[in-house]
Amino acid sequence: MSPASPHHTTLWQVRSQRPIAYDVVKTPGLFAPGNTTLLGYGRPGGRRFVVLDARVWQLHGSQIRAWFAAHGIEAHYAIFPGGEEHKNIDALQDLARALDAFPVHRRDEPLIAIGGGVLTDVAAYLAASYRRGIPHVKLPTTLMGYIDAALGIKNGINFGTSKNRLGSFEPPLAVLLEPAFLRTLPRRHLANGLCEIIKLAIVTDATLFTQLETHGARSLRLAFATPEGDALLDRAITGMLAELAPNLHEEELSRKVDFGHTFSYGLETRHPQRLLHGEAVLLDCLLCSLIAAHRGLLPDAALQRILALVRQLAIAPKPDVLEVELMWQALQDRVQHRNGLQRVPLPTAIGQCTFAHDITRAEIARASAELQERLLHDDEPTLQR
Repeated sequence: MSPASPHHTTLWQVRSQRPIAYDVVKTPGLFAPGNTTLLGYGRPGGRRFVVLDARVWQLHGSQIRAWFAAHGIEAHYAIFPGGEEHKNIDALQDLARALDAFPVHRRDEPLIAIGGGVLTDVAAYLAASYRRGIPHVKLPTTLMGYIDAALGIKNGINFGTSKNRLGSFEPPLAVLLEPAFLRTLPRRHLANGLCEIIKLAIVTDATLFTQLETHGARSLRLAFATPEGDALLDRAITGMLAELAPNLHEEELSRKVDFGHTFSYGLETRHPQRLLHGEAVLLDCLLCSLIAAHRGLLPDAALQRILALVRQLAIAPKPDVLEVELMWQALQDRVQHRNGLQRVPLPTAIGQCTFAHDITRAEIARASAELQERLLHDDEPTLQR
């Protein structure tokens, strides 16, 4: 028998699965005295650390405080200033210090996050990190959070000049949707969320796109407080969850919901005072639609419908932010994020898309110049192939 090799390897394998299950619940009157939906998440009474947007605190704080008091819950309210500029390590540490000073049970006293997408991202990252994970519940108060940002399990903060560079995947106990919060949003922030609905419709749902053409303008004007507006949001949420649920941890990196999220990162970072997230996404969607049309992937009739919808809704930001080199560098960053391939979703019809891995700087420049021309003039020039 030969002696054992000095390089003999011993292997222990650890395999485990963590089930993911959470509720997304639309519950009008969430903080009405008799509404007990939120009581279903966490132990009765006890303590809750509540991260609350400053504007929401101003508009709804008295009702929210009254609800927690009426149900015997001791709550600490950490008021969070809204805006992308507060999605950083300093804000996270401020919240962590406040949470550490108001200890909660590790498993049955969930953190409650009430605010827009920035707040729910930061608060969820805090929940994922504190004591290596405490439960949390998200209550989005912006349309962007309602139909997009709060629905999945991603969270995080910006780092340096990069968006969402630090973060994790952490499922909430629940996402609770209160439509009344949308009624106090300014039009621009409603339009900001609507841009994400347009994104979803272009690459996944022709029926949703038709709903936007038919009811989008009135729904936006009335803060979606109509049966048609409510149905539009319900369909958008259903579609978003259908895309997210099979790929919560993004094992598959070619994702339809990344439409509009290639060049927008650079634009949004360079122009934080001029572009909200959805506005940058919309410019990206339009740019990619033009690239697809130039490649012969997207029929001209479909391109015209996309451009006509944006004109009808009057939500496009000024296109002078379209800097070709900036967008080219943003694409290079996305290649790293998407594991070495561009994986850029390009629409092929209303409700369908494919993925491109070979977009060139020249294509970006051409599409950018044409998009600026189209958005600066209300006429509809024929596509320059």
